[in-house]
Amino acid sequence: MTSLMELFYFYPWLFPTLATIFALIIGSFLNVVIHRLPIMMEREWRQECAEAFPDSQLSVNKERFNIAVPRSRCPNCETPLRVLDNIPIVSWLWLKGQCRYCHQSISARYPLVETLTASLCLIVSLKMGVSGYSVALLFFTFTLISAAFIDIDTMFLPDLLTLPLMWAGIALSLLSISPVTLVDSVIGAMCGYLSLWLVYWGFKLLTGKEGMGYGDFKLLAALGAWLGWQQLPLIILFSSVIGVVFGVIQLRMQRKGVSKPFPFGPYLAIAGWLGALWGDELIHYYLFTIVRT
Repeated sequence: MTSLMELFYFYPWLFPTLATIFALIIGSFLNVVIHRLPIMMEREWRQECAEAFPDSQLSVNKERFNIAVPRSRCPNCETPLRVLDNIPIVSWLWLKGQCRYCHQSISARYPLVETLTASLCLIVSLKMGVSGYSVALLFFTFTLISAAFIDIDTMFLPDLLTLPLMWAGIALSLLSISPVTLVDSVIGAMCGYLSLWLVYWGFKLLTGKEGMGYGDFKLLAALGAWLGWQQLPLIILFSSVIGVVFGVIQLRMQRKGVSKPFPFGPYLAIAGWLGALWGDELIHYYLFTIVRT
């Protein structure tokens, strides 16, 4: 380990390069997670409902389906893709955004997720340098990207992502890998969950409507566990501002009414990621520049 750290020290460009390449590969995997995890969970729910209520005649697809099986295939012609068709970014550009077999368009989201993952991890590696916490932040970034895109697609934040993220933040504090103390991490998780929980019930009692889902509570709890309770006001403020900006843009583009629900998870993810890298600087700037003026 010492020799590896020395290698990174003598070649400062090596860690960002390896982190970016690794993120490109993981970005391709995240596309699979974003697409398949909601389907896997829906099938599991259907199976549980069918077993609990055998007279419901609920259709259950018993075909084996998970992150690894079946192989990646074209969504149009369902032809299994070759290894050369799965090279991050390169394959999509080489094939000009079309399936090799049926020539139907392939969504630009695939290279977008891969590029986004690599870019954010490059920023993390350059900003944080080489450390165990930097590596942890790479996986923090992977999870936030997956959760954000799943929420955009389904308006749902899976517990399989938010809860492990929360426990990982607490574990990093317990092991003294994170700069956040264990007390601040635990309080951050508690306050993160309760703050949105109180907003949810206050809004529901006043309007009779649900303003957000429980997945948002758990995601903010996870961010509080990673960043500490001190960062929660910043995250809530940033996510609200970002949500308003993107909400207005989406309303103008789609021309839908304000009653149309929007996912809040992506805005929490953006604010949480910004807080992880620049939270202290942003809080200091706000307190000593904006507030004083």
